[in-house]
Amino acid sequence: MTSYEWAFVAAGCVGCFVAVFHGVIMQKKMIPPILSTIRLPETTHRLVPFLLHFSTLCWFLGGAALIAVTLYASSLVILTTAAFVGAFYTFGAVGNFWGTRGKHPGWMLLAVAVTLIAYGVSQIVS
Repeated sequence: MTSYEWAFVAAGCVGCFVAVFHGVIMQKKMIPPILSTIRLPETTHRLVPFLLHFSTLCWFLGGAALIAVTLYASSLVILTTAAFVGAFYTFGAVGNFWGTRGKHPGWMLLAVAVTLIAYGVSQIVS
């Protein structure tokens, strides 16, 4: 494997790790207090966990996609996937940084993944 392929695989692994950790923390620390303290209609009550886990799912699928395309796809497919996943991870990192005022480690991990994606793209393009 080349260095850019390792960068994409590493970014995918970081993304998957962040997603799993995020999902566990969200399920244990955020969802129960929200559902127990706020009176919501039944349909909204059922939707809250799914909506809160949407970002978790996107981050995990993005990481899996980065790993898979690196192993099985052409450079054009890798660049396209890197652009989409990089955009999702950048949005997550910026939102996490802004929302927590930099006090949460999730933005740093996503920023590492974005940096690895940028490195991999720079190696393909050059």
